[in-house]
Amino acid sequence: MIFEEMADFAAAVPPMRALMGLDLGDKTIGVAVSDTFLSVATPLETIRRKKFGVDAARLNELIVERHIGGLVLGLPRNMDGSEGPRCQSTRAFARNFDRLGDLPITFWDERLSTVAAERALLEADTTRKRRAEVIDHVAAAYILQGVLDRIAVLRRQETGNG
Repeated sequence: MIFEEMADFAAAVPPMRALMGLDLGDKTIGVAVSDTFLSVATPLETIRRKKFGVDAARLNELIVERHIGGLVLGLPRNMDGSEGPRCQSTRAFARNFDRLGDLPITFWDERLSTVAAERALLEADTTRKRRAEVIDHVAAAYILQGVLDRIAVLRRQETGNG
């Protein structure tokens, strides 16, 4: 099921299950995963895109291996907040993937996530070649971490600690 509201998505994720974050590009899919406490996002891998069926099969392998309870897709909004063709493509991917199973799916505004990932890799003195290899799944981790931080705020508000 696809959720537009973060609180609804968070409520749909089974307890003690990790989340997976995706940075969907034209040629690659950056993949990151969280811990089961939903506190830390870790870059996992970059999938070279082939066709939807092949890409979805690899994602499903990871979902099963890692006991994933929910999926977060970076939504590449324009800088003014509007949605263009890349957002439409991401939403279509979510609809197609949703037909394959019953995993909760949501979106996270990914504006500047690749810029932040690039900056972090530059600060870590990563070579240009290595940056090119890891940028997509590092960007996916930035996207996923944004969701994890938002869920933490929502949980604090629910318990009156926020």
